[in-house]
Amino acid sequence: MQLFFRESGQGRPIIILHGLMGSSDNWLPQAKMLSDEYRVFIVDQRNHGQSPHNHTLNYTVLASDLKEFIEQQGLEKPIVLGHSMGGKTAMNFAIAYPDMIGALIVADIAPKYYKVHHDVIVKGLKAIPIDTITTRGEADQVLAEYVKEEDVRQFLLKNLTRKPEGGFSWKINLPVIEKSLEDIGQDLQFEGTYNGPTLFIRGASSNYVRDEDRDRIKKLFPKSTLITMDTGHWVQAEKPKEFVEVVRNFLHAIKQ
Repeated sequence: MQLFFRESGQGRPIIILHGLMGSSDNWLPQAKMLSDEYRVFIVDQRNHGQSPHNHTLNYTVLASDLKEFIEQQGLEKPIVLGHSMGGKTAMNFAIAYPDMIGALIVADIAPKYYKVHHDVIVKGLKAIPIDTITTRGEADQVLAEYVKEEDVRQFLLKNLTRKPEGGFSWKINLPVIEKSLEDIGQDLQFEGTYNGPTLFIRGASSNYVRDEDRDRIKKLFPKSTLITMDTGHWVQAEKPKEFVEVVRNFLHAIKQ
């Protein structure tokens, strides 16, 4: 699969993977900051952004997509950074293909099963009359009945795109995402460990990575470090400069 990506900078390659219902657009500020020192690739995973739509969405195929992308670009042991669903993709990839990755960075997700909890969001997105709305404001009014947080709605509505002939369509493959929510919550799909340098970054007010997850993180990723930032789930968006500094400090330390 030919994934859409944005590339900037020069140096050691870093691949950045967004979360569920996100896209490479979400990471443009962080990529710009990192591109002074690294060759940064921000990728749209399948069924998201400008990448192709497909009937399958699970971590086996997402890890395979990443492997194919690295091979297509001819990258040598890139650093892989993923947030939420992208972090699960990155963890699966690191365990499945440990010789293809130089370092792993996981933002606010743990190697464990999560119960389906995006179903209300999907219900809200489906409630938007995509064929008849004329403005994003109309879409926001409908979505507000399901999602109270304005910043979350703004994030979700970035998936709306204007059609050349007028009106809107979805960038995301909403029907496949809806039927794949259970798969997106799954634990890691591959047996084994990743023994390379690994950084976990969690948000202090997020409930995605709990203290009780530390033991399993250390078991699967023996050379891992866990850092807590004063944020919620969107660690990289809430404090982008601080997040990039944490990433940069980690990469400088493992380089020595």
